Amino acid sequence: MSDAAERKSFGTPDETRSFEFGEARQLKIGGADIGLLTFQPGWRWTEHIKPFAGTDLCEQPHFMYHISGTLRALMADGSEFDIQAGDVALLPPGHDAWVVGNEPVIAIDWYDASNCAKA
Repeated sequence: MSDAAERKSFGTPDETRSFEFGEARQLKIGGADIGLLTFQPGWRWTEHIKPFAGTDLCEQPHFMYHISGTLRALMADGSEFDIQAGDVALLPPGHDAWVVGNEPVIAIDWYDASNCAKA
């Protein structure tokens, strides 16, 4: 963590990664990478990220605060749960996820966002 005060905005991110049905806006601040993730209805990791990630499941850990929408997570062990607005979720490596319903999922990912949606 940096000793200097910093301020950044997702309105002018350091990097934006766009993909089918979504985008990941990245900020580098305080020695950390923070991501604002947006997934539109119809998005699913195994359909829209897996082809360029090259793994069967998402192997990126996520520590997220959900602002809107419902994201369903399916873990490698078969457990499944929904993450909704106001929830904080930890997804370890080895998961699939998809948008449930017609509302976009918007979440802030506080953990290693620099690798989100990256080949």
